Amino acid sequence: MIGQDGEQLGIMSAKEAMKLAREAELDLVKIAPTAKPPVCKIIDYGKYRYELARKEKEAKKKQRTMEVKEVRLSPNIDTNDLNTKANQARKFIQKGDKVKVTLRFRGREMAHVNYTKQILDSFYEKLEDIAVVDKPPKMEGRSMVMFLSEKR
Repeated sequence: MIGQDGEQLGIMSAKEAMKLAREAELDLVKIAPTAKPPVCKIIDYGKYRYELARKEKEAKKKQRTMEVKEVRLSPNIDTNDLNTKANQARKFIQKGDKVKVTLRFRGREMAHVNYTKQILDSFYEKLEDIAVVDKPPKMEGRSMVMFLSEKR
């Protein structure tokens, strides 16, 4: 049993604890119900709930959601265009987002899928210093997809 000032009142029966809480015109709240014996405290329950909600909200504020940004490439991309896309992906990764690199095939480009894996490899080489491959390049329908995330 813990009193309203935070001092320990020792082990007592539930009736005694309720009597003390009524005398102080406060509530008897189980702080640790699974402990042996359970820990109770004499406090204002409304204030207690408010504090819990505030702590939860504060913890949620500090959490950062991770977004997945997409960078699309084509099989016949030029080196300058590849550098531009790599710089864009670098900005996303430095912001803390994951990057989905998609290499889309149209028409007869599907016949040359085996040559295009090196485009994704060279894209990763440009970001090797800050990024790591989450999912290696893999064909999904008419596109090849690779996921990159920040190095830890």
